[in-house]
Amino acid sequence: MPRFSVIVPCYEVQGFLRACLDSVLEQSFADIELIAVDDRSPDGCGAILDEYAARDPRVRVLHLPENVGLGRARNAALPHATGDYLLFLDSDDTLTPGALRAVADRLDEADDPDVLVFDYARTYWWGGTRRNVLAQVLTQTGDGVFTAAEQPQILDLLMVVWNKAYRRAYVTEHGFRFPPGYYEDTPWTFPVMLSAGRIAVLDRICLNYRQRRQGNILSTTSRKHFDIHDQYERVFGYVDEHPGLADWRPYLHRKMGEHCLDVLAKPDRLPPGDRAEFFRRTAALFARHRPADTRVTGPAAVLTGPYAAYLVRRQAERAGRELGRRALQVRQAAAGRVKHGVRAAHARRPLDPHLVLYSAFSHRGVLGDPAAVYRAAREIAPQVRGVWVVRDLETAAAAEAASLVPDGVEHVLLGSPAHHRLAARAGFFVNNVSWPGTQPKRPGSVHIQTHQGTPLGYAGADLLGKPGARHGFDVPQMLRRADRWDHSLVANRHSELVWERAFPCHFASARTGSPRNDVLVRAALDGSGTGAAFRRRHGIPDGHRVVLYAPTRRAYRRGGHVDRVDPARFAADLGPGHTLVVRLHPALAAGPARGLGLAELHRRGIVVDATDEPHTEEVLLAADVLVTDYSSIMFDYANLDRPIVIHADDWAAYTASRGAYLDITAEAPGHVSRSHEELAELFASGRWQDEESARLRARFRSRFCEFDDGRAAERVVRTLLLGETMPGPDPTRVPGQGAGHDLLAST
Repeated sequence: MPRFSVIVPCYEVQGFLRACLDSVLEQSFADIELIAVDDRSPDGCGAILDEYAARDPRVRVLHLPENVGLGRARNAALPHATGDYLLFLDSDDTLTPGALRAVADRLDEADDPDVLVFDYARTYWWGGTRRNVLAQVLTQTGDGVFTAAEQPQILDLLMVVWNKAYRRAYVTEHGFRFPPGYYEDTPWTFPVMLSAGRIAVLDRICLNYRQRRQGNILSTTSRKHFDIHDQYERVFGYVDEHPGLADWRPYLHRKMGEHCLDVLAKPDRLPPGDRAEFFRRTAALFARHRPADTRVTGPAAVLTGPYAAYLVRRQAERAGRELGRRALQVRQAAAGRVKHGVRAAHARRPLDPHLVLYSAFSHRGVLGDPAAVYRAAREIAPQVRGVWVVRDLETAAAAEAASLVPDGVEHVLLGSPAHHRLAARAGFFVNNVSWPGTQPKRPGSVHIQTHQGTPLGYAGADLLGKPGARHGFDVPQMLRRADRWDHSLVANRHSELVWERAFPCHFASARTGSPRNDVLVRAALDGSGTGAAFRRRHGIPDGHRVVLYAPTRRAYRRGGHVDRVDPARFAADLGPGHTLVVRLHPALAAGPARGLGLAELHRRGIVVDATDEPHTEEVLLAADVLVTDYSSIMFDYANLDRPIVIHADDWAAYTASRGAYLDITAEAPGHVSRSHEELAELFASGRWQDEESARLRARFRSRFCEFDDGRAAERVVRTLLLGETMPGPDPTRVPGQGAGHDLLAST
């Protein structure tokens, strides 16, 4: 008896069917049977299914004598299913890699619940991917099992059949079946979820829900959308037959009204001449099932009136949105004029040589090189007032909660009157961001660009030849903003030459070193950097070797996320006595990447997800070895003089799409792996820390940690903010765009 029976009904999907079947049969978890139902498809689906069945004994094909529709095609497969759990997969959708393994592990952990709800992502025909917007519901329910009554928010998720695994014995015991017609998921999902005694969740994207450009049944204009009324009649009929569910009537009544109104509002569902009839039938259904003594509120209240009132309301809503849009334009224009006047007034006031505006990483808080300079300035020059610019109220609240804007740190919101007032008078700007184009640079003010690390991939003007990598970036605008820079901080000659080439503007390269790396350099010198606080925070056992895996984003994939290393497999390969810590690129933190398994692996203690750790240096100090692909984090970590492994299995694709200033596979800071097997062998054999690794690292450090001496932040404060003299790590320099400027003199 297999663990899973995966049921796939097929009709006119020959272009997508192979991808669907492959996504199931190529899963790492192989204890499955795949029951494919040819719903009398007129295209080549039947032949494709027979081809797969001939070469894989796990595939069983049912050829129906006539077309019966999606729901009844699923029903046809149910008597043939022998698995412990049922999964329903539409034939144009796909399972994500590792999905069944994750589902199986979660079912074992939850002791075989009746239903397991997992996450999904919408994948669009134009290449975009968007995670389920209500994914947070899966974390709110906790790790245990529950009923719908105990966690009613679980019903807020999309009421579909394919984002769940069902215990087959539970389905058989209750006799659940799919009805004919459109919206057949509704009278299946509500009874199944309301009757389940044990529900569990899996916070992982297990399915890619394909958003087809055309051909989607629910986007086909037809009177078949009237089927939704019959489907809700079946839901209420089920409740009538099960008195214990009577308390759900008000919820289902509201849900039904809102669902039907949503269908009516869609422009591509109903023929225009049938919309009034659809409304009247919906209103009749709404009235018929209205619970006694229930007050109707919210959007569904429109169903208590005539269709004409509904039309008036819809027109008013559209008119209101248009008026709101125009009013916003007027307000923005007026605000622009006011801001211009305010800026002009502030610009007449003298600059304050003791005022510094700081910002870092999209205005997210006290981070990176600017943070190191800020802390050094508070110690060395207490007379200097430092103010941080934070993106918005939401970011400020999150930053305060995460201690990214600690108590006592003065900050203002980007674009606020306070920000404009300070920006007009600040003598110095220390940041790694691009300030808005509306913020002019006053003569005499000094802009210090700290950057976000040593560059490997192309940046600035060099992106002009890489259209994929510059997607979303206005390069000419980037250069106009870089025209404000007076000083560009560099940690090595490589960075100096790159920034002067990528940003052909009039700034001076300051060989200060990277201020944020001061803590790493000092830790390497005195042996104090163990990352003990990070280890305690994440429960890493004493004596464990910490392996940090830090992948970067890719320009050749929309969204930037590509799975090059399977964290679960890598953690298993490392074996006992090791803890794998994963830190994704910040640009991937809010996307689907973590939902593809990382969040669930972190919850189960298989890996530590350090993506949200605000201070990178704490993560680096805790790591005994770094595994990365092309992330600039390697240049920072090299200051610790600890082993580094480069995993470069897609180097050709990366350089073709993004471009690179050096061949990191030829000038690596350690051994290079080009497959998972090579990576695993490096650690199994111990070669990751052999003499050759040390030799490569020493060569790398001498080139790329050239100016990092542990005093970079102090050097910036004394020489660039205070105008004092202080020996640099290397007084020589390579001529470049800023050759006319003295290296460490104030402007």
